[in-house]
Amino acid sequence: MKLNIALLAGGNSSERNVSLDSAAQVEQTLDTSKYNIYKIDLHGRDWNYTAPDGTRVQVDKNDFSLTLDGRKIPLEYALILIHGTPGEDGKLQGYLEMMDIPYSSCDMVSSVITFDKISCKRAVADMGIPLAREIFVKKGDTVEPAEVVRRFGLPLFIKPNASGSSFGVTKVKKEGEILPALEAAFRESSEVLIEEFIEGREIGCGVMIAGGKEYVFPVTELVSKRDFFDYEAKYTAGLADEITPADLKPEVTRLLNEMTLKAYKACRCRGVVRIDFIVRNDTPYMIEINTIPGMSAGSIVPKQVRAMGMTLGELFDIIIENTCVKK
Repeated sequence: MKLNIALLAGGNSSERNVSLDSAAQVEQTLDTSKYNIYKIDLHGRDWNYTAPDGTRVQVDKNDFSLTLDGRKIPLEYALILIHGTPGEDGKLQGYLEMMDIPYSSCDMVSSVITFDKISCKRAVADMGIPLAREIFVKKGDTVEPAEVVRRFGLPLFIKPNASGSSFGVTKVKKEGEILPALEAAFRESSEVLIEEFIEGREIGCGVMIAGGKEYVFPVTELVSKRDFFDYEAKYTAGLADEITPADLKPEVTRLLNEMTLKAYKACRCRGVVRIDFIVRNDTPYMIEINTIPGMSAGSIVPKQVRAMGMTLGELFDIIIENTCVKK
């Protein structure tokens, strides 16, 4: 009997369109001999499925079901592909846990910790993983640009504490750019990090633990043709080179693999995750953990999956099998 899968996409953040692209890619790779797939677009309280005839049907949130042609279809499993809120910050996981619906991603607690950048840094700080120094700023706090420059020098980064795809991130090169950069970051999040600049090579590391087996993907070097690996570089063809596997010293690759697993375990992650680093002088500095990494045709993790000799469909078979147990 086929499993009824709700492929959850969209969401409420600036990453909405990226999520929809991820879902379109994954929908094509899932094995329809095993699964009935219902792609659900979440936007605020509007959770809708578009039937093959174009009819839009709302999900019944009371029991997580659809009614099609007078027949109630229970949605038995949630494959979450929502980047940002509510899919990556734990909100959706909380609902699914209350409804006793198994799902593909990190649980609610892990999602909250990893989405909140300062909490994530504190969770891995005792694991021997180098991190950039930061100043944590809440909306309304007073920031003295001269003091920031005295502490960190220039350039430096200002980024939202809870956001993805580099929305609201600014590489600040002049003292006079600090306050405008803070304003841009506060448009994405009520809390902001001011971080020292770590010059080096940007590396993305995919990882998953499933069925007691550790899957450490080939690492990818991200070479941006812009000032840094911002939204445009990530999603515009030709603005970045993504080299998989990255041309690194074997000992650096081993170190990245070790730190990736340490961070995954420290934050109690589940499912496939991408952890980003900057490597400076052969020392990796962790940037962030992405618990719902991009899965579009141009995304990093699908390229890593192919490089390790696996299809995206096979990857999701493993994830679904490992997580498809009601709590």
